[in-house]
Amino acid sequence: MSRVGIYGGTFDPIHNGHLHVISQLLENKIVDRLILVPAGQPLLRENTPVASSAHRHTMCQLAISTLPLHIASHVELNPIEILRQGPSYAIDTVEAICSTYPDDKIFLIMGADAYSKIDQWHRGDELHDLVSIISVNRPGFAPHGIDIAALDVSATAVRAGLSTAVPEIVATFMRENSLYAN
Repeated sequence: MSRVGIYGGTFDPIHNGHLHVISQLLENKIVDRLILVPAGQPLLRENTPVASSAHRHTMCQLAISTLPLHIASHVELNPIEILRQGPSYAIDTVEAICSTYPDDKIFLIMGADAYSKIDQWHRGDELHDLVSIISVNRPGFAPHGIDIAALDVSATAVRAGLSTAVPEIVATFMRENSLYAN
């Protein structure tokens, strides 16, 4: 039985903080395989994503390519949510991935900020029955999860041009496609 982590997010854009989480989960053997799932139409965000789903998917691909091979070889980018029409719920993604990996232990990975809103998620109570949830402590949020020394970076700061905490290949893609402030 393998331990499969589902790490979803808007990834608008994916940044070094996300890559740190991925690396730490795999290096510390918390999961054996990680499925990165960019959100389609996130429902609990105040604003819709700035970058299109296609751009966010490409940025995730580029970011994964910067990880060391011993990490990247255990990461799969899954477009299930951005291919879905209409709102995309975590429970639907979890059910689909559980059916793909029926003999494995599935973990849903999220930041402490997302975990604090899990009671607002569609069928959120059912998630606990299907998967184990790993909440990753983030700077600035009440700790109630695992501590992997998360980086103090946010996609909001990157979009506003206040942070350059993205891999250079992602920054180049952002510039070439006129994404965000800079």
